[in-house]
Amino acid sequence: MSAVAARSPLSRHALGIGLLLVVTAIWGSTFAVVKTAVTDLHPATLIFWRFAIGTLCLLPLLLWHGRMGGRITVAAGQPRRLWLDSLLLGGWLIAGYGTQTIALSSTSANRAAFITALSVVMVPLWQALVARKRLAVTLWGAVVLAVAGLALLSWEGGRLVTGDLWALACAVTYAGFILTLERTSRHHPALKYTLAQLLWVSALALLWLLLSRAPLLPPVLGSGGAGWGPLLYLGAAATAVTTLLQTLGQRWVSAAEASVIYALEPVSASIFSYFLLGERVYLRGFVGGAMVVGATVLSQFKVGPSGADAGVEPDSGKRLG
Repeated sequence: MSAVAARSPLSRHALGIGLLLVVTAIWGSTFAVVKTAVTDLHPATLIFWRFAIGTLCLLPLLLWHGRMGGRITVAAGQPRRLWLDSLLLGGWLIAGYGTQTIALSSTSANRAAFITALSVVMVPLWQALVARKRLAVTLWGAVVLAVAGLALLSWEGGRLVTGDLWALACAVTYAGFILTLERTSRHHPALKYTLAQLLWVSALALLWLLLSRAPLLPPVLGSGGAGWGPLLYLGAAATAVTTLLQTLGQRWVSAAEASVIYALEPVSASIFSYFLLGERVYLRGFVGGAMVVGATVLSQFKVGPSGADAGVEPDSGKRLG
């Protein structure tokens, strides 16, 4: 019996929470890293190498899983559907990462993080609007909190800039990714489906890179550029490692608990932005950020118009960072 299998349910739960906190911290750090990297790298170059490196890092995990006796099979007639579904998700992903990367070229890392976190609020809002259902009381509260929080963030950081609108577009596109993932993920093996998504994002980013005539390679470290360091961190740590830790952590932590932990991502981003970029959050920004975090948590709790508690809507567990 392995050491992990021998752990008590309580210790496994604590371990799962710890792993997801590490994942959230790494995701938060990416805002400062990307903001630094976009001064030297075209967004297409950055995204291509980030996902290409992430794919290469995850390939050994696929081989290891097979050697350990794990079965990653696809039902007869399903490979075509797997690739088509992963292409659709890859399109949503590159739209999300592309708009986020462009946003960070003209807005602060902490503002981009708080605005991007609104994707969690937009998911149930999108679902309610498409189904033409009345919005839950808590969802109304989450929308009001989110708008007020953004107003305070904007008040402290100055007028809205183009980067803020790109960050909002990122939140919208990532909400689309979450909804599409929820609809398609049950039909495919998780690891193979994840790798297919990463491959498609790499391919789409390469196409974007070629069409925009952006440099394929980053500037070398000696020329004043950031070099490969940020790309290796984003690809290996923020893509491959977080995927593995998230998969392990959510085996022992409920979706409701995970959504609360993930709501701390912009808080983590603000901490890293302060130490790495010198960005400060003052009172209005702090209150506004807290309201946005509160809105993301509140949006996960479903209370109908009548006030009857309908429980918690599970989050997809996949986040952008």
